Amino acid sequence: MSHAVRQRVSASRASRPKSWPGPGHSLDARPISWYNSPVARRTVFESCRAKSILNKHKRPDHWFWIRYTAYPYKGCQHRCLFCYCRERKYCPFEDVNDFGYVIQIKENAPELLRRALSRVTVDLLGTGDYQAAERKFGLSRRMLEVCLELGFPISVLERSPLVLRDVDLLQEINDKTVTVVMFSIIHTPDSPYCERITEMECLAPPPEKRFAAMEKLAKAGILTGTCMMPVLPQLCDNEANLQSVVKWTAGHGGQFVMAGDLTLADQQRDFFFGILQERFPDLLEHYRRLYPPGSYGPAGGNWRRTALRLHELCQQYGISDRLPRPMIRGDKRTLNKRVVEALANRVYMMELTGEANHRLWAYRKAAWAIEDTPQDLGLIYSQMGLKGLQSIENVGPQLAQMVEGLLRRLAPPPSQQGTPKE
Repeated sequence: MSHAVRQRVSASRASRPKSWPGPGHSLDARPISWYNSPVARRTVFESCRAKSILNKHKRPDHWFWIRYTAYPYKGCQHRCLFCYCRERKYCPFEDVNDFGYVIQIKENAPELLRRALSRVTVDLLGTGDYQAAERKFGLSRRMLEVCLELGFPISVLERSPLVLRDVDLLQEINDKTVTVVMFSIIHTPDSPYCERITEMECLAPPPEKRFAAMEKLAKAGILTGTCMMPVLPQLCDNEANLQSVVKWTAGHGGQFVMAGDLTLADQQRDFFFGILQERFPDLLEHYRRLYPPGSYGPAGGNWRRTALRLHELCQQYGISDRLPRPMIRGDKRTLNKRVVEALANRVYMMELTGEANHRLWAYRKAAWAIEDTPQDLGLIYSQMGLKGLQSIENVGPQLAQMVEGLLRRLAPPPSQQGTPKE
């Protein structure tokens, strides 16, 4: 850490109010009106040299289709009051209240990323962080330059229109492989509770600016849409807000609205309930009923009903409620990945309609097995027919027939692929 940065950090911590809670202090028991007050704290930056940068997963997840993640900053100046990153397993700070005010700068992030990506298979990388610190340090742009040079596709999830600064790089990466930019948006200026939600998003840029950025990226040929997460109970799950978010997304070139419910755990739950008690007391009892001690997601079936309604609205406006899986040009396993995408979307709808867990897991395991299959499914089917599909781990006779139907819909015509054996 440089001497100047160290001085700023020390000065900020010395200026904390006398009532400042220590680690482990229950946030339910004290007023927190100082939290978003510029008088109480100033943002400070801690420069560090990270030991590693790339998080690797066995296979892509079925929501964002990301295989790797790499981010240049810890902490977030947007300070959204509901952010899951305050959970103990995610929060990089001993004191949860540091999350929005102490930003750790991984000054060697681009060099670490170059070294890490040169050792792994090319696949979708989640990266980019366009909070205000990026204007000063520019690490997200330098990391994009590494991705462009090494031919890695990228996925960016943002609350800030600052991402438009790097549209040149985003387009170049998209021309070479693929670029996805999702905007985290949970309301619009037309939403019934716009002012309250805006207050909870603290320093995040207003949604209309995010939608304007979405429109510019869509016109640049980049896959973009809305990540409506979290859908805050009573504030975001009403019909007017759901329809408004879908309408604004479709009207600004977005191709999807992907939604998820609010999760609350450990110190993040204490923090958020403290916020409700201090600033939104009329919501507190409702949230306590939805999130009893020991819970993670909301109790009851309200979330499924909300997600099903969002699915209907997306169909009405001609967009999807799922992120279309980004495909790398020239990938020989594109057909396999399209089948996995279809199975994952099927699992999602099964979850929303309340189907039995054993059925959900059968589809998930089949999707994972196909994701891990190195051979082209079309070739397996053309040479071995249904028996070939059934030979794949966790794909039995019933699912093999479903996969066969997907192949016939997704694969090239038989003249290009050969005739399958019976």
